[in-house]
Amino acid sequence: MTTHPAYSATGGRDVHTVHFPTATPPAEVDVLIVGAGPVGLSAAVELTARGVRVAVVDRARTATLVRAGAMGHTPRVVEHFRRWGLLQRIRDEWTFPPEWNQGIRLVTSLVGHELLAPRRPSFAGPSSARHSTEEALRRPQSALQRVFLDHLDRRGVTAAGGWRLVALRESVARIEADVIGEDGEPGARRTIRARYLIGADGASSTVRRLAGIERDGDHATEKRLRLIVRTQDISDRVGPAPSGTNIVFNQNAAGFLAAVSTREWRVYAGPYPLDHTPTEAELIDGARAAFGFDLDLELVSATTFYDATRIARTFRRGRVLLAGDAAHVRTPGGNLGEGFGDVVNLGWKLAAVLAGQAPEELLDSYDQERRRHNWRIADHALERSRRSHALLADLRRLGIPDDADVSPQAQSRRAEISARISQGRFDAPGVTFDERYDASSVISYEDDQLDVEPPWRADIYQDDPRPGHRAPDGLVDPYGGTLYDRIGNGFALLVLSADREVERAFAAEALARSLPFTVVHLADPVVRALYGADNVLIRPDQHVAWRGAGLPADGAGGVLDLVLGAGQLTGDIPGQISPVNGNVAADQGFAADRGLVAKKVAVPTGADLAGASASARS
Repeated sequence: MTTHPAYSATGGRDVHTVHFPTATPPAEVDVLIVGAGPVGLSAAVELTARGVRVAVVDRARTATLVRAGAMGHTPRVVEHFRRWGLLQRIRDEWTFPPEWNQGIRLVTSLVGHELLAPRRPSFAGPSSARHSTEEALRRPQSALQRVFLDHLDRRGVTAAGGWRLVALRESVARIEADVIGEDGEPGARRTIRARYLIGADGASSTVRRLAGIERDGDHATEKRLRLIVRTQDISDRVGPAPSGTNIVFNQNAAGFLAAVSTREWRVYAGPYPLDHTPTEAELIDGARAAFGFDLDLELVSATTFYDATRIARTFRRGRVLLAGDAAHVRTPGGNLGEGFGDVVNLGWKLAAVLAGQAPEELLDSYDQERRRHNWRIADHALERSRRSHALLADLRRLGIPDDADVSPQAQSRRAEISARISQGRFDAPGVTFDERYDASSVISYEDDQLDVEPPWRADIYQDDPRPGHRAPDGLVDPYGGTLYDRIGNGFALLVLSADREVERAFAAEALARSLPFTVVHLADPVVRALYGADNVLIRPDQHVAWRGAGLPADGAGGVLDLVLGAGQLTGDIPGQISPVNGNVAADQGFAADRGLVAKKVAVPTGADLAGASASARS
C-alpha cells in the first residue's frame, strides 16, 4: 500500500498492511503456535527468549490497520513489552502523532462540549502511575505485529502466513499438526511435529474445535459494530493535534471515537437486534454524529462484536494449550491485555517443562490460574457495559442538548449530565493490576491467607506482596532500573534482611536444578515494610510464589518442588474457593469444572483430535 501523504508530514509509521512472511513451516519444533495475531506472536517472543524452538503459522497472509481491534495497552501490558526488550520499538510505531494522546475525553462530540475532563498529561510533571513504573500506551495491533515479526525474523524464527490447520493427532510424546497451504498448490500439505501446540487463533479457534474443548457463558442478545472510517484533512476544523481518544455521548452516537491513524478513526455503532443489518448510510450518519460536524467519511471496515462471555472449559487439553481469544472472549475493553497475561503465565512453565526442570503437571496450573482470572474480568466487563448502556439510555431520555445549543438551559443540562457520568464512573485499577492467583496448586500460600484476603474488586487495588499476587515493582537504582529489570526472565529471591541463610539454600537448589535464578538485595526499609517478609520468592511472570523469614520444614527444595509442580498437594487446593459468580449457561458438570482447577483430560495414544470435535459447542 502506498504511504499516505499524511505520514510524511507527521513522521507517523505506515502499518496499514503487515505482510506475514512467505515460508515453509519446519517439520519439527518444540512448540507450534497457531495464530499470528499479537497474542500468538508474543508467545513466540516469550518462548524464544527462553531458548524454546518455536514456529508460528496463520491462515491469513496479512494483517491490516483498518481491522484494528484493541489499541490501548495498560501499564501492566507495558511492563511485559519492557521485559521483552521491545518497548521502545513499539513506541516508535505510532500511527498518529503521540501528542494526540491527551487522556480519555468524555464529550458530546469531537468538536462539541467536554462533559468530563481527563487526566491530562503534564510536560514536566512526574509520572501519574501509582502501582507501576510504566504508563499506558496506545498502539494498533498491526504495529505490535510488525515489531514482533521483525524481532522473530532477526532470531530466525519461522512465522508463516497462508497455512491452514486441518487436523491434530496426539501421542504420548508429541502432537502432530496437519496444515495446508492456502494457495492450493498440489502437495502443499505438511505435518508439523511438536512437543506442545498453542492455539492463539482467535474467537473461532480451529485449535479449540479440533481439541474438542467447549465453552461456557452467556450469548449476546444484541450486537454492536466497530467501524473504521476514513476522513480527508480535517485539521482546519479539529486543529493539528486533536484529542485521539474520546468517549461520545449524544442523541445519535455513543462510545469510543479514537484515532487509528491521521486519517482513520474507530467509532462504534449500535446496539442493534441480532437479526438487523444496518445500511452503510445509517452507519456513516452515526459516525458523522460522533465527529459533530459535516464531513465526508468513507466506511473502511465494520466488525461485529457482542456483550457476551464465552470462556473455554479448560485452557489445556493434553498437549494443546489455548491463549487469548481462543481461550476467552468477553465484552470488549482491554481483552488483548488478558491474552498477553496468558502468554506470560504459560511461557515460563512450558520452558521449564521442556528443559526438564519441571514435570508436565506444572502446565495444569496455567488453567487453574488464568481461567479463574478471566472469569473475574469477564464478569466485571459485562456488568460495566450494562451499566454504561443503562446510563446512556437514561441520558437520552432526559435529552442531550445539541452542540449548537449554548443556552443557559442547555448548559445546565450538560452540567447535570456531567454529574451523572461522574457518579457512575470509576477507575478500575483492580482490572489492571490485581491479577491474583488464589486457587493454584503451585503457590505456597500462607496460613489462613485466603481466608483473610479482601475479595477481588475492580475499583480498588493496593500493592499486595502475598503469595499469588503480582509482586510490587519499583526503582532499585537511581538510574531507572526497576525490580522487574533485575528479575529478568527467571526466578528471583528478594532478600530484605542481613541474614543470608535462606538465600544460600535457594541458590544451591536452583543451581542443582539448572534453574535461572537471581538474588536481589535491597536494604531500603520502605521495601521491607511493603513486602512484609525478609525473603520473597518471585516467579518469572513477576508473581510472588513464597515469602518468609526462614525456610519451611522441607527447606528450599520443598518450596521449589511445589512451585514447579513436582510437589503438588493431592485433593483440594488449600484455600480453594467457589467460582466467581457470573452469568453462566452451565452444561451438566460445569459447576465443578468452572471451579478453578480443570480436571485433567487424558488423550489416548494416537488419538485423532479432529474426530473429537463433532460435539464441540461454540
